[in-house]
Amino acid sequence: MRTATRSGRGGGLAVTAMVAAVAMTAACSGGGGGGGVTTDLQLGTGSTGGVYYPLGQEYASIFVDTIEVEGLNVTAVETGASVENLAKIARGELQLGIAQHNTAQNAVTGSGEFEGAKVENVGLLGKLYPEAAQIITLESTGIDSVDDLRGKTVAIGPPGGGTREAAEQILAAYGLEDGSYTALEEGFADAKTKLQDGNADASIEVLGVPAASLQELHATTGGVTLVPLGGPELDTIAENSDFEKYEIPAGTYDFLDEPVPTVSVFASLYASTTQVSEELGYELTKALYEHADDLTLAQKELITVEEATVGQGDVPLHPGARKYLAEQGLLD
Repeated sequence: MRTATRSGRGGGLAVTAMVAAVAMTAACSGGGGGGGVTTDLQLGTGSTGGVYYPLGQEYASIFVDTIEVEGLNVTAVETGASVENLAKIARGELQLGIAQHNTAQNAVTGSGEFEGAKVENVGLLGKLYPEAAQIITLESTGIDSVDDLRGKTVAIGPPGGGTREAAEQILAAYGLEDGSYTALEEGFADAKTKLQDGNADASIEVLGVPAASLQELHATTGGVTLVPLGGPELDTIAENSDFEKYEIPAGTYDFLDEPVPTVSVFASLYASTTQVSEELGYELTKALYEHADDLTLAQKELITVEEATVGQGDVPLHPGARKYLAEQGLLD
């Protein structure tokens, strides 16, 4: 198995151009982009410091080690996460990608960041685990509420990820529009470094719970705080988006003495329906769930085949996933 990384993170204009190119790709090809069926797969993950990146690396190894398909190679690559992964599947530059379910919903309906750029060649392999929006700061900042972020420097996630959309929705619900704070477009690892250096006051990250990187940050700084969401604003976010109310339990992290209310989405694995065959899609879905225990990440406890279609929405199942889940008696 090979593992490659991106040499750099594109800015917002690059992501906009990438999504815009999806519409052109679909128009020129009459549907989904990309070439023919292949067994040389690129798996889009996310930025280092998040969960997608190590999860993608581990699953790439699992797929290669357990699936007996001739010529199979899976390369886990660092990306800007959800939006970029789905856009690149549409263009045939990735064959697999981890993404938030709400972003995938936007992709197949041509809404949100995919306005006018509907993705027609993406299929769901299965839900992975819930991800919680976690507003991270240090005790030394004195930030206790979302309103305290007014006038502060806040990392809102890299362009090309679902975290950025979530961060902007959360801040807007509390009346913090553009200009009310200084936004940093940072990957999770860079955002935590800036928190430690005092160059950022807070970082909004949509991460699986628990996130090892938060525990590591606390071990380094000795004073991590999660800012809660609450009041009518929390209801507004849940009612006007695909996010659901969620509570991070006390004790999830060493520094967490009380539960923290927030919102969550689901991380899922998606595959190209034009480049990943039904046979390979079947084997990938099977390995996704039957070898989840081989993972070292804490999220493995939340990856269950019984919840494979939770958050599916309008996204079609990949034909291979449909076959596997039907065999498990999980489809009507």
